[in-house]
Amino acid sequence: MSGHRVSRREQERLLKKLGINLEEIQGVEEVRIATRERVLILKNPSVMKVNYPGQVVYQISGEETTEEVGGEQYTPSEEDVLLVAQQTGKGLDEAKKALITAKGDLAQAILLLKD
Repeated sequence: MSGHRVSRREQERLLKKLGINLEEIQGVEEVRIATRERVLILKNPSVMKVNYPGQVVYQISGEETTEEVGGEQYTPSEEDVLLVAQQTGKGLDEAKKALITAKGDLAQAILLLKD
C-alpha cells in the first residue's frame, strides 16, 4: 500500500462523483440530544452535513456535558449513607451530600469525602 495522500480537492471530487455532498455548518454554538434520562449537550461543536442520495447524515463532534431530565434529584438510601459515613468517618449529612453529588456512585462519594 502506497503512502499517497489524496488532497481535499480530490476527495471532494470523488465524493461528488458518488453523489455525496459534504458541507460544514458554520456558527453552531451548541447541539442538544435529548433522551428519556438525560440531555447530551455538545458545546462549540464541529457539524458536518453529508448529503447522500435520498439521505442526510450529520456528523457532530464537540465538548460533551450532560443534564438530567426532569430536574429530579437523586435521593440516597439510608444504607448507602451509613456505608459512606462508616467508610469515611464523616457524619450522615456529609455522607448524604457526597452521595447526591456523586449521583449514587458509592466509590466516588467515599473519594470525595476522603480528599
